[in-house]
Formats: sequence, C-alpha cells, structure tokens
Amino acid sequence: MKKIIGIAFLIVGVVLLCLAYDSYHSAASDVSRAVTGTSTNKTLWLVIGGIFGSLIGLGGLLSGSKGA
Repeated sequence: MKKIIGIAFLIVGVVLLCLAYDSYHSAASDVSRAVTGTSTNKTLWLVIGGIFGSLIGLGGLLSGSKGA
C-alpha cells in the first residue's frame, strides 16, 4: 500500500512540475519577470508543490516494506 501511495505522489509531483514548466514559459510569466524580476506566484507554487510531491513519492517508494 505504501508503494501505491508513493507512486501516486510521484506522478502528481511530476505533473505539477510539467505544469510549472508550461506556466514559466507563458506570456503572463514573461510580463511578470520583465516587471518584477520574478515569475508569477502560480508558477512558484507549482514548482514547490511538484518538488514536495516528488520527494514524498520517492521517499515512499524507497522506504516501502521489503519482502511483502
């Protein structure tokens, strides 16, 4: 069961990172970077969520019960 949850978190994390990549290259993010020097909040939260979800998923897969 831990492996299934780990895989789910890993998939969600990768999807969020893909969405963050698309959001980073959007017109709104380009304007935000030109005006403020940083990306939009949406992009930053997608990156943070993607990294967090991926790390949780990898941790769940690597620490799963052995032998069962």
